[in-house]
Amino acid sequence: MDRSRDIAVLIPCHNEQQTIGKVIDDFRVQLPAARIVVFDNCCTDETARVAREHGAEVVAVGRLGKGHVVEAMFEHADADICVMVDGDDTYPAEQVGDLIAPVAAGEADMAVGARRAAEGGAFRPLHRAGNRLVCRLVNAVSGSRLSDILSGYRALSRRVLDRVPVVSSGFEIETEMTIQTLYHRMRIVEVEVAYRPRPEGSRSKLRTLRDGTRVVWKIFSLLRSFKPLTFFGSLALVLLVAAGLCLAGPVAQYVGSGRVESLASAVIGMGLLILSGGCVFLGVLLHAMNWRLLEMHSVLTRRRRL
Repeated sequence: MDRSRDIAVLIPCHNEQQTIGKVIDDFRVQLPAARIVVFDNCCTDETARVAREHGAEVVAVGRLGKGHVVEAMFEHADADICVMVDGDDTYPAEQVGDLIAPVAAGEADMAVGARRAAEGGAFRPLHRAGNRLVCRLVNAVSGSRLSDILSGYRALSRRVLDRVPVVSSGFEIETEMTIQTLYHRMRIVEVEVAYRPRPEGSRSKLRTLRDGTRVVWKIFSLLRSFKPLTFFGSLALVLLVAAGLCLAGPVAQYVGSGRVESLASAVIGMGLLILSGGCVFLGVLLHAMNWRLLEMHSVLTRRRRL
């Protein structure tokens, strides 16, 4: 790893006074020249004071939610490579060199620390199952082969900071960043990292069902926006099948007796058939618009570099 590169370590925190000092010290050992910035997300404890005592810059983020913190990170980050890491001391600072290496070498725009449990209890069963579900959904949509979409340990190139928009407010932000990076045709690699349980007395801010539902909803929302032909084409197929089921009876009646007795089924079936065709038309139209936007983005990006 080229340690002469301009590197910033960005740490989102919400009430992490117990662990933030150790996290800062550990990363200072590994990256002595790096700028370390702690983002105080509405902390009600002594996180900010501890962070300053350990030599970190502190930026206050007034809106609660990890997505708002990442938005502030992107606004404040001014480095060739930025390392995002949670302030709960679950990610190993000693592996940051491995994480940065592919980005520094130009082999990737984003390196994701794919978590492997270093000790029993590091992963909750529901969290593990949810992560697998999210990975399968994202991989199916994007054609990628990622194994840990929800990791909070990442190295980002300046290209990602400049080009990837972030609009999510909560823990679905990692999913959005991943999908946005893939959509903008930037490269993502995974680097296996050890994942430790939270220290005793430290509480996770993640709510499994609530935040898991938001993550899945975000995936479908981004699918609608970035893959409209796939989204509306799938919806059209469902409507077409439903229309076929509704029309099967009336068609059979008409063929057999020349009369349609199930008029309601016929009307509903025709309505579903029209909606199915409308979904196909909408998907094709939005797909064409998306393609033009990608072309414009590519041209504007090249001009910015000149």
